Amino acid sequence: VQLQASGGGLVQAGGSLRLSCAASGLPFSSYNMGWFRQAPGKEREFVAAVSRSGGVTWYQDSVKGRFTISRNNAENTVYLQMNSLTPEDTAVYYCAARFRGLGSWRADETNYWGQGTQVTVSS
Repeated sequence: VQLQASGGGLVQAGGSLRLSCAASGLPFSSYNMGWFRQAPGKEREFVAAVSRSGGVTWYQDSVKGRFTISRNNAENTVYLQMNSLTPEDTAVYYCAARFRGLGSWRADETNYWGQGTQVTVSS
């Protein structure tokens, strides 16, 4: 299984980035997909998730209204559109796949992780 995340970078506060995660080696449409992030000195935290069909989404409160998660099952890809970025969003962002359950999940409930992509927001 491979989850290849991309799209991170350096952006000014108020700017936007779009992260992508291309999956291979797993039945993509059978997995809930999500994004987590980890800032220096902090634990990895849930950011957003999307259901297997793409019809339902969940967000951490701090990103609601600014971030949008989506997926394309035909292309085995999940996206995270991030708008109105703030320095507090600076972290390494990880793509995650979870087979069981519905809704947000803890990091230790993740079945597969991507390699992470750095997002840095300057003030």
